[in-house]
Amino acid sequence: MAECIFLAGATGAIGRRLAPLYVASGWRVVGTTRSSAKAALLRELGVEPLVVDVFDAAALHDALAAARPQVVVHQLTDLPPALDPARMAEAAQRNARIRSEGTRNLVAAAVAAGAQRMLAQSIGFAYADGPLPHNEDDPLDSDFDGPRGVTLRGVASLEQQVLQAPLEAIVLRYGRLYGPGTGFGTASGAGPVHVDAAARAAELALTRGTPGIYNIAETDGTLDCAKAERLLGWRADWRIAP
Repeated sequence: MAECIFLAGATGAIGRRLAPLYVASGWRVVGTTRSSAKAALLRELGVEPLVVDVFDAAALHDALAAARPQVVVHQLTDLPPALDPARMAEAAQRNARIRSEGTRNLVAAAVAAGAQRMLAQSIGFAYADGPLPHNEDDPLDSDFDGPRGVTLRGVASLEQQVLQAPLEAIVLRYGRLYGPGTGFGTASGAGPVHVDAAARAAELALTRGTPGIYNIAETDGTLDCAKAERLLGWRADWRIAP
């Protein structure tokens, strides 16, 4: 039987582009969704669908124990389409909870299931002010006042939990996503990255990446992505063939 990847957040913007890449590489992919209505989509992608809530620690533990994955990939988010400003304040709270409590449950279940490696989605626009471009050794913003603080606390919690887990841990700090499923047809804001290139980074990191943190974004002077280019063989212009 093929080795297993447990893809948490398989129907998200990155997850649905990433899952077929893993399947095409010969992995057995178990993909999660919170909605039974999305199970059919996962089957179409060649994924074994699993309806589970990351906040249900017991159910998540049982799910990973049954799947026995070699790798757990954390692509969970809870954001509105096109980052709708009218809904972002509430969504930021939900997303921060996923990054803190959800990550804690996922890490615990992964360790208990005997997983060897974990990849997690973070963001490349959480760095503290400083000289550009930011590299992975630069400090994250620790100014936790105001709405941005909700996001920053979630990001800091996610990264700390994943990197301190007894696993081969890789954190991908993605730039601002655009492309299919993101709600943004073209690049916008500093440090953008196409969703296909973001998925490609998670595919490459599965087997090539040494544990640690990688910036994943296009070169515009915001993020230094030389580490991902050198160690992963990643390119920002990579796209899934139409």
